[in-house]
Amino acid sequence: MKILRKTTTLLFVLIISFTSVKAQENIKEHKVVVQLNSADTAVWNSTIGNIKNLQKIWPGQLNIEVVIHGKALGFTLKEKTHVESEIKSLMSGNLRFIACENTMKKQAVTKDMLVSGIETVPSGVAEIILKQEQGWSYLKTN
Repeated sequence: MKILRKTTTLLFVLIISFTSVKAQENIKEHKVVVQLNSADTAVWNSTIGNIKNLQKIWPGQLNIEVVIHGKALGFTLKEKTHVESEIKSLMSGNLRFIACENTMKKQAVTKDMLVSGIETVPSGVAEIILKQEQGWSYLKTN
C-alpha cells in the first residue's frame, strides 16, 4: 500500500513538473515594463543594452514598454538625449517608449520636444502599476 502511494505521488509530481515546463516553453510573448527614472546617461546606455540583450534571447517573442519619468526625462528630449538614433531603431519592433506627462508638466516639456515616436501617459508610475496588474514583468533600471 505504501509503495502504491509513493508511486502515485511520484507520478503526480512528475506530471505537474512536465506540465509546468511545457507551459513555460509555450510562452509566445514575454511582456516587460521597464522603469527609467535616472538622469545618469550610463543608466540610459545600460537600459538600451539590456533591451538589446532581451531581444537577442527572445526574438519575436518580446513586448517591452519603457516608462520614462522623473530625472530621466532628458532621455526622451531631442535637445538633450545622446541616444536618439538608438531609441528610433528600437521602436521599430514591439517596443514603446512612454514619457510621463506629470513629469513633463513639472519640467515645462511639451510633446513636440520629445524624440519622434515617443508616446505619453498621464502618470508614469500609474502606467507601471497597471502593467504589473496585467501580468507584465517589471525591470527597474539603475
